Amino acid sequence: MAKHNRIFLCLARMSDSRIEQKYVKEAFDTNWVVPIGPNVNGFESDLEEFVGHNKKVVALSSGTAAIHLALLASGVQPGDEVIVQSFTFCASSHPITYLGAIPVFVDSEKDTWNIDPVLLEEAIIDRKVKTGKYPKAIVPVSLYGMPYNIKRIMEIGERYSIPVIEDAAEGMGSRFNGQSLGTFGEYGILSFNGNKMITTSGGGALICPDKEAADKIKWYATQAREAYPYYQHETIGYNYRMSNVCAGIGRGQMTVVEEHLRHHKHVQKMYEELLSKVEGIKMMKAPSDTYDANYWLCTMCIDPELRIKGQENAYKKVITGAVGGAAGVIHAVTSATTDCQPNDNVEALRMYLDAAQIEVRPLWKPMHKQPVYKNNPAYLNGVSESMFKIGMCLPAGPYVTDEDVSYIVSCIKDSIL
Repeated sequence: MAKHNRIFLCLARMSDSRIEQKYVKEAFDTNWVVPIGPNVNGFESDLEEFVGHNKKVVALSSGTAAIHLALLASGVQPGDEVIVQSFTFCASSHPITYLGAIPVFVDSEKDTWNIDPVLLEEAIIDRKVKTGKYPKAIVPVSLYGMPYNIKRIMEIGERYSIPVIEDAAEGMGSRFNGQSLGTFGEYGILSFNGNKMITTSGGGALICPDKEAADKIKWYATQAREAYPYYQHETIGYNYRMSNVCAGIGRGQMTVVEEHLRHHKHVQKMYEELLSKVEGIKMMKAPSDTYDANYWLCTMCIDPELRIKGQENAYKKVITGAVGGAAGVIHAVTSATTDCQPNDNVEALRMYLDAAQIEVRPLWKPMHKQPVYKNNPAYLNGVSESMFKIGMCLPAGPYVTDEDVSYIVSCIKDSIL
């Protein structure tokens, strides 16, 4: 197998680093090394201009914090139910449980892998029958940057007077019918984790409908301190504001966001062309021009009948090292398998590409199949579970070159028996 430098799944890249360094240096020079300051204000203004539609944006410590505060601002209380897409990362559902509310999982449609509007409405009606009240919010997710059918979702939300909170953490720059994701619903979530379209090293933002809503979010995010010359707290708040240092990085990143978007779309097109004639491999792509995906990650499906070199060794060893990002694996397990996992050929291809210095990963495991949510209500059609078993994420970040894409595709072809 050919030698190659390690190709990571998706790492955000700095602009001309002097730009980020300029803003960070200003933060230190002016002693604004706190969760407020000129960089925070400037970054929020840049984001407001980027998403448009007269929205206000609040910079926060993470996308997870943004979801938490959006739910709080939408009136979600202990015991309430919130509908959330099952095919997603846990940050979409965990904040619901932070509030003592109950995630109700809804499966996906085939053409976008995002929440199925038909199943969504069925779930809303059924929850009313079973509990006597409608869910308090709807959380669709832009999976891997693919837009959800927000037109239908908003129609359903308005029909039953349920606010829509858009989880566009993976969808910065994605658009539905020309409009930025995160600007349709009551609130919209963005993430600036180290692997997102742009990064502040960590961080996120909440897109708010107006200044009044944004001011309320800022209040919640700064420990809900009241306007007294001493610390007075009449409501529980949170320490969720973004630091002025991190926001300085974000201001520099905003100068390259359009470049990053073009790059991800270019990489997607290369994968589509180079893998188009490989039997048993199919790239996931937008169903129509209405869905302008950012292709944060490029994803493909592998036919269950496709045989991969080393497939007989899939799931033979318990994972003990770092897999899946900076956090790695810090909680030991005793079994190499679970009751819901990717097919053996998907795991074999992951191992083959890992040996070739290429980082790939399975799709998100649906939340309704996570042990922590085994007793939660779920409305299913089988799409997310079936895609999880055959899907794989391919490297797509700004550091991935045309040469890298060609090498990755070559290795995929070489792995097939």
